[in-house]
Amino acid sequence: MDKIQLLAKQYAPELIEVRRYLHAHPELSYQEFETSKYIQAQLAALGIPFEVKAATGVIGLLKGRNPEKRVIALRADMDALPIQELNDVSYRSVHDNVMHACGHDVHTSCLLGAAKILNALKENWEGTIKLIFQPGEEKNPGGASLLIKEGVLKDPEPAAIVGLHVHPGLEVGKLSFRGGKVMASADELYFTIKGKGGHAAAPDLCVDPILIASHLVVTLQQVISRRNNPQNPTVLSITAFNGGTTTNVIPGEVHLKGTFRAMNEQWRFEAHEIIRNISEGVVQGMGGSLDLHIDVGYPSVYNNEVLSLQATLLAKEYAGDGQVGETEIRMGAEDFGYYTQQIPGCFYRLGVMNRELGITAGVHTPTFNIDENAIELGMGMMAWLAVSIDLTK
Repeated sequence: MDKIQLLAKQYAPELIEVRRYLHAHPELSYQEFETSKYIQAQLAALGIPFEVKAATGVIGLLKGRNPEKRVIALRADMDALPIQELNDVSYRSVHDNVMHACGHDVHTSCLLGAAKILNALKENWEGTIKLIFQPGEEKNPGGASLLIKEGVLKDPEPAAIVGLHVHPGLEVGKLSFRGGKVMASADELYFTIKGKGGHAAAPDLCVDPILIASHLVVTLQQVISRRNNPQNPTVLSITAFNGGTTTNVIPGEVHLKGTFRAMNEQWRFEAHEIIRNISEGVVQGMGGSLDLHIDVGYPSVYNNEVLSLQATLLAKEYAGDGQVGETEIRMGAEDFGYYTQQIPGCFYRLGVMNRELGITAGVHTPTFNIDENAIELGMGMMAWLAVSIDLTK
């Protein structure tokens, strides 16, 4: 641990510059070609072999002593968001309407830093560490699902996977962990309600899709209020209502969009059928017709309890008891859930907030930024967990 902490401190300035480069040169989901080349160059400079999967994903393989003894995976995502950055910093995004507003530049830098540390100490630890630099976390179908289809969890097969995410609500220097349910699934809802358009002064000659859609928005709330167990975290939000263009015309159709989120995979798919049945009943009952598409997105993130408890205790050893807390349950989604469906996983939070410096903006906002001191802890913790977790438990 002392050696890892020493190297993390030594390498931190270099990895802060890596983060700044990545932040200034963001790329959208599945378009991370230059980011991928940059990561490949970083690994090549360390002499770490790698392969490319899912077009831009980079999978490194770092071997210590007795490489067959244990295999663990570390994951970082690397795509950015379609947001115009408003931060006034030297490393501001050079691309209009593209920004690392979710901290994936930090995640990638921490994993590169962990790789540098572990590579320098490879005579001091046993096993193989799979380094997963993943594309497309921000957009369906999720880069994790594509990498899994291309065999990222095979040859060699990791016994567990660990990933981190920045937490703008947690002070720099702190970490948080949680076993069990930690993040929700995310499915997209697309409704087309068709009626019969006509003159607004003659509604009796029309089938008004705006009225039908209005009833549907209200009725769908019963999925949560009357069909879901109150102890089961679930969200259904209709977020777009589009129909009509003027004051005196009833349109022929209306389009709704929304999201459905859950933390129980069985209930998730039961709810899809309830949503479909309610929607068809309301729309058809009022004389319209319905086209409903449910775009099944990321599964919920479920942290293996034994693995997460180990990681929590190891984090307290590394950072100190007072620096490690419990992560709150979130209804946000993460495609890390695809990995946790396949193998034991631990997805934890890295504090990046600094109130004194005014660094408090949330992710997915144009002013999101971090206290870069977090990178030293982030890279060191990933390295420490990678070599210290007991995969036999």
